Amino acid sequence: MESYGIWSVIPPLAAIILAIRTRKVFIALFGGIWLAWVVMHGGNPFRAFYDAVMSLVRVFQSEGNTKTIMFSALVGALILFVQKSGGTEGFVRLVRSYLDKLETVEGEGVRRKIALMAWLTGILVFVETSISSLTVGTVFRPLFDKYRISREKLAYLADSSSAPVSVLLPFNAWGAFIMGLLLTEGMDKPFAILLRTIPYNFYAWAALVTGLIAVWAGWHPGPMKDAERRVRETGEVLNPGAVPMVSDELTAVEPVPGVRPRAAHMLVPIAVMVLMMPVLLVWTGWDAGVAAMDGPLSKKLMAALGNGSGSTAVLFAVITALAVAGVMYRLRRIATFYEMHDWVLKGISAMMPLALLMMMAFAIGAVTKQLGTGEYLAGLAGDYLHPRFIPVILFLLSAFIAFSTGTSWGTFAIMIPIAVPVALRTGIPVELAVAAVLSGGVFGDHASPISDTTIISSMAAATDHIDHVKTQLPYALISAAAAALLFLAAGWKAA
Repeated sequence: MESYGIWSVIPPLAAIILAIRTRKVFIALFGGIWLAWVVMHGGNPFRAFYDAVMSLVRVFQSEGNTKTIMFSALVGALILFVQKSGGTEGFVRLVRSYLDKLETVEGEGVRRKIALMAWLTGILVFVETSISSLTVGTVFRPLFDKYRISREKLAYLADSSSAPVSVLLPFNAWGAFIMGLLLTEGMDKPFAILLRTIPYNFYAWAALVTGLIAVWAGWHPGPMKDAERRVRETGEVLNPGAVPMVSDELTAVEPVPGVRPRAAHMLVPIAVMVLMMPVLLVWTGWDAGVAAMDGPLSKKLMAALGNGSGSTAVLFAVITALAVAGVMYRLRRIATFYEMHDWVLKGISAMMPLALLMMMAFAIGAVTKQLGTGEYLAGLAGDYLHPRFIPVILFLLSAFIAFSTGTSWGTFAIMIPIAVPVALRTGIPVELAVAAVLSGGVFGDHASPISDTTIISSMAAATDHIDHVKTQLPYALISAAAAALLFLAAGWKAA
């Protein structure tokens, strides 16, 4: 492969700068793809534009990429299904019926239980971060107001329990996207690598633990302490002059008229999807020499799980979930198959921006690999930087990009093609390097005022957006400091 030296760094660097300056990740990613081809074609911008477009086309030559994009689009259909069937509303009523059984008197015990339920709900609804945040806000906002818990705390709990758990569990669109990026980097067992990143994903774990401590111990550092004091003493759920951020568009999907809301309409399809993923992983991985292995069945099952096709598993899991939901809704006369056909198309269309982002992410990963960007940076790292510092540097750089752009997925697309070759060249475990990128992306996204997850959490809690950012930041910074120290220690041990 031809070496482009320092020129190989310019396209991803330009993508980072464009993303920061324009805050338009689509423009940034395509600009990086185009500039990579300018470098490879010796400065010819017109031929580079043609190959940049063709890079997007070639994304679909990979079965794994295509299946991952299809899965993400169909998740949109599943989300619409559970909303139209009354499943989301039924789940809301189920949680509220439990909370109604709590004591009706004022007290820290009641407040702690309500906040703990909000935190747990955000973790349990891990299929999609927006749905997780919106569910927490919809269910718990009236209870937080009633028992004088600040809306800023509600927004924090919704935010801190959605993205961290989504990046830890591979059975969702996040896992499919990351596995697609790893496949692009030549990792033939992306699901196994993703599983091995879980213990190293220090920021995600720290954010969840920090949220639990905030709930159980009533820990309110910085501006959150003022918010809690305000609502306790005055009953004011918002600061004077605050403008609550509420979006009707995010909650505009109403159930079918006359349908009886049932939590099962949401829980059954999601349970089917989650349970089918490991089953399909074992099925797709069984033929990879597993059947001829010696040892007990449990050993063979674990081997098949690690060798399975993650993209195939997630795609057919969501298809199975949609099929089960369709049959269940038809038997209960919620909708006809023709109506559900329209729901599928509408749900897919809502996910088109996400599908476009994934297509560009896979494309920039492929062209930076052709340029040899990762190998060049790995060489520099090996010459000038001790490997023990690489994980913490990857974490901090990913955090900076995500904070500046407001997108963790765009950060993954830029940084994973750099992190994997650097890890392979320097001897750092690939899963540690990837986990550093994932952690940094989630932290930067968590702390950024322009992040979609941060904005949606403000909307879900109906709180002032800047108040949410200010009250959440101390928690995020404390979690990030702990993660940085752990990445430094892990890098020290690995080197």
